[in-house]
Amino acid sequence: MVKEMREKVIALNRKTNGWLLPLLMLPVWVLLYMNLQNIADLIIDDVVGMTAGKHLTETLRFFIFEVPKVMLLLVLIIFGVGIIRSYFSTEKTRKMLQGKSLFTGNVMSALLGIVTPFCSCSAIPLFLGFVEAGIPIGVTFSFLIAAPMVNEVALVLLVGLFGWKVALIYVATGLTIAILSGWLIGKLKMEKYVADWVYSVKANAEGLEEERLSFSDRIQKGFDSVREIVGKIWIYIIIGIAVGAGAHGYVPEDFLGSLLGKENWYGVPLAILMGVPMYSNAAGIIPIVSVLIEKGVSLGTALAFMMSVIALSLPEIIILKKVLKWQLIAAFVGIVAVGVVLVGFIFNYVM
Repeated sequence: MVKEMREKVIALNRKTNGWLLPLLMLPVWVLLYMNLQNIADLIIDDVVGMTAGKHLTETLRFFIFEVPKVMLLLVLIIFGVGIIRSYFSTEKTRKMLQGKSLFTGNVMSALLGIVTPFCSCSAIPLFLGFVEAGIPIGVTFSFLIAAPMVNEVALVLLVGLFGWKVALIYVATGLTIAILSGWLIGKLKMEKYVADWVYSVKANAEGLEEERLSFSDRIQKGFDSVREIVGKIWIYIIIGIAVGAGAHGYVPEDFLGSLLGKENWYGVPLAILMGVPMYSNAAGIIPIVSVLIEKGVSLGTALAFMMSVIALSLPEIIILKKVLKWQLIAAFVGIVAVGVVLVGFIFNYVM
């Protein structure tokens, strides 16, 4: 019976060009999302019977509420971005950036970095592909900075934890850093600091044949993206929210605020120095950023900390060392770090 129902739903989904399942699942998503706080309170107060206001009680309440909230937001947004990504293959991205002037190329590559499925782990093959295609170094760096820094996971988490205003600030500042950093690296003419062996790699003039997909295929790509991305990062989300929940329940209100507060000039640089050695991604770090702000850390300082973890992580620098000489890596780190510091100070002042 269940098998027959499943087959009928699959058949109907195909007839509706893939739209049936998303339309059936959306009301369930909305119902769950709108009642998360009630569910968390029911579990903590009624099922478990814990005393409200206690450190452990509020820690568990925070954890039980935030985990499904973040997961639901991720599923919805990653599904949509997965469909968008199906229109951007690696080869198509390279073709779009070929022959563009420096600043125009920086803007385009930074925007493409948001919607294309690349991260620091793909830095070397991506860098080689761009060099082979004749794309300027500065344009390549705008892409490499934007791709990990401004991504749908970070956007979803920021919307869920802070609202659209902070999320849009994050996108705008991340894009600005990526565009200006890449433009400046391009102006400095640092091609000579790319590893010598990179230029000996022969380009594949024919490229790859573009994959032709129906819209039903693209919807399937959305489901595939959800399965692949959530499957990879769920553990980071659990760890990040667990750390945030612990800080929410146990860290004194004024401790972090006094150390990384708006009034301390050294707060932003200190936050960046704390962030660079950390190995994490947006999924793991943003729940921690949420609690930093809750505990009195200013928005600019918290954003600077988050950006340093995502864009200036040691793993990415180690990976890039295989294709870049230390002079170019130092310029990359220095320029991005200055951009992040300025973002921190500006938003501390404005907000």
